[in-house]
Amino acid sequence: MKVSNINQTSTKRPRWKRAVALATALHILSYTMLPSVGMVAAEQVAQKEVKASTNSATSSAKSTEAAKNMGASLKTKLDLKVTSAIIVEASTGQVYAEYEADKALPPASMTKMMTEYIVMEKIKAGELSWDTVVTTTEHASLTGGSRIFLAKGDQHTVEELYIAMAIGSANDATVALAEHISQSEKQFVKLMNETAKRLGMEDTHFINSTGLGKKDMPEKYQPASNEETVMSARDVAKLVRAIVIDHPEFSKYTTIQQHKFRERDATPIINLNWMLEANKDVTNFRQFAYEGLDGMKTGFTDQAKYTFAGTAERDGMRLITVVMGSPRKETRFTETKKLLDYGFKHIELKQVIGPKQVVAGTETAPIKSGVETEVPIVTEKEVAFVVDKGAKFDAKNLKQEVKLTPEDQLEAPIKQGQKIGTVTYTYKGTAGEEQQTVNLIASEEVEKGSWWRLFFRGIKNFFVDLFNSIGSLF
Repeated sequence: MKVSNINQTSTKRPRWKRAVALATALHILSYTMLPSVGMVAAEQVAQKEVKASTNSATSSAKSTEAAKNMGASLKTKLDLKVTSAIIVEASTGQVYAEYEADKALPPASMTKMMTEYIVMEKIKAGELSWDTVVTTTEHASLTGGSRIFLAKGDQHTVEELYIAMAIGSANDATVALAEHISQSEKQFVKLMNETAKRLGMEDTHFINSTGLGKKDMPEKYQPASNEETVMSARDVAKLVRAIVIDHPEFSKYTTIQQHKFRERDATPIINLNWMLEANKDVTNFRQFAYEGLDGMKTGFTDQAKYTFAGTAERDGMRLITVVMGSPRKETRFTETKKLLDYGFKHIELKQVIGPKQVVAGTETAPIKSGVETEVPIVTEKEVAFVVDKGAKFDAKNLKQEVKLTPEDQLEAPIKQGQKIGTVTYTYKGTAGEEQQTVNLIASEEVEKGSWWRLFFRGIKNFFVDLFNSIGSLF
């Protein structure tokens, strides 16, 4: 009996395996005989897809927190005579150091940078041109403080008024531009606040286009509420970065050292930014001139004291600094120099991968219905991080995660430059953890395969999968 049982078992087992193999073959056949249906099993797709990294906002928060922790020591170390300050690398937006950077304070004429940004945005969109003629409104003519003495009805081009605003901080020119764009300053302020929200400026509120306190505005045009314009140093830096990134032509205007607004004017407008590199040849400003500095905006009111947003570029790295609440006119520049020196001395911008480069280990991505079964992929743009000078990337401080679009969603034809997935790099340095994600794009076109090509590919895949399935049973 025992022998008989053993023989029966050995006879049934091959039949069972053959039945399973046959069922598997039929199952695969149903998916492989049609050329446009999944050429690769779902398991294979899952294996090729690498999951995306965690939310970049989390790592950004970690970096910001680390920078905040440096705040008190930064003020002490540099003996900063300011109410708040920040250092930001422009291309990445990475905060290197800060002091009370989220405190909402009166920014004075740094407010005008939002007006500058909106003007350049309108020109970029084709809604305005530098040659557009602007007629001075009553409101603009009545606006006091720093000004170029516009009279109601005066006409000047957008460019002329922009220069007066950017280098001479002319309040009347600013209001004239604002009212030309939005018909009234009140309406323009709505646009300013909407733009601030879009740029992620969380501690900012504008009541006018100039930065004047409410009581210094023409009484007829004062807002009904008792609110005042406020910005944080972090928000000011975000605005400067938006100008630098979105409108690199900014320096054409911010580096103008002096400008005669009218031919009849006795004296030219002098740029209030004493730190311009070009000022190294100007006797009165030589001591403040800073190598690589080409922007951005000064400010002063009794409430704000002296403020300055500066930006300078050296060795391919651009830094943005903001100082608020400085006690004297010249102090805002000496404190800015301390911040810039500190940044350029201790940090550098280090590239992880360049634009149009292959990510090691992810040279191609699978596609379906193409002449080829894969498409070569590269990065859309570069990825770089702010690191301590001399620091190197290694497996401990730099992580890489790739996520490819599932194959069943990538059907030929594939266009060159088409997004195929993403790669996320996470860098952990002394200033905290930072993340950057860049698109992976097709580096060449892949045409759709002919019906016959896809049919025979399906037959081939059928037999490959069939033999693999049968072999896996033994």
